[in-house]
Amino acid sequence: MVQDRRIFQGEAGLGNSGTTPELTGGTNAIFAFEPMFYIVAIPAVIMTGISKSGLGGGVGQLTVPLMAIFISPIAAAAIMMPVLVFMDLLSVWSYRKSWSKRNIFIMVPGAVIGVGIGGLTYRYVDENTVRLLLGTLTLIFVAIYFLQRTTVAPNKNRSKILGAVCGGMSGFTSFVAHAGGAPMKFYILPQRLDKREFVGTHVVFFFIVNQMKIWSYLWLGQFTAENLTTSLVLAPAVPLGVWLGLRLNHLLPVELFYRICYVLLLIAGIKLLWDGLGFGG
Repeated sequence: MVQDRRIFQGEAGLGNSGTTPELTGGTNAIFAFEPMFYIVAIPAVIMTGISKSGLGGGVGQLTVPLMAIFISPIAAAAIMMPVLVFMDLLSVWSYRKSWSKRNIFIMVPGAVIGVGIGGLTYRYVDENTVRLLLGTLTLIFVAIYFLQRTTVAPNKNRSKILGAVCGGMSGFTSFVAHAGGAPMKFYILPQRLDKREFVGTHVVFFFIVNQMKIWSYLWLGQFTAENLTTSLVLAPAVPLGVWLGLRLNHLLPVELFYRICYVLLLIAGIKLLWDGLGFGG
């Protein structure tokens, strides 16, 4: 089953390298990782926490590829899943009073359907084709924003049908291509929500999506003792990253906040195209 498709990995993203060594060495192998793995992985987890709790994601998709320099991408994705769940819990608590119920109620039903369709069809879908299409749409979306000469007027009454479609795309692409952030942002970025409400909505949405996806890890047997122990070693970095993200969200002016969000979306689009074209590994 694992040979048919790489393990799903939440909003951390997936390294495409096929040359990275698998975990070996038995139950103590986790303690045999070279120091450079931790030197890279711990800051990567902190940056993921900052991105998730401060900017609504965008940097986290680079975490697994960075870790996959030293271990297999499958192991790296499985290691990050419990870390992301811990991060989700802290972020959801921090934004428990600052999220858009309207957007969540519109998008989550679509996401449930999208994850379900992804689960039924992922063996037959070319994930690189999905990445190419989504990357192209992402770059067009970002280009429209940056080419406008005037400040974008908020559009908080966007179509519910569009929201359900974006939610479905997010659930589906998150499952089959590990790229669920872009479709969700297509819908909520133009609304120009309060910056805390924007991040809170993103956090709550992907908390729900990740809760649905985590069962795939259990099903595919990826939560080994080695992987879970590594997750535990990295877990202390999570509260620091989340706290720094909360501080960043508080300090950033609104206009700068949204510009950074669009720049992160631009990076995500470029990475989707890069991986879709096969340059990622």
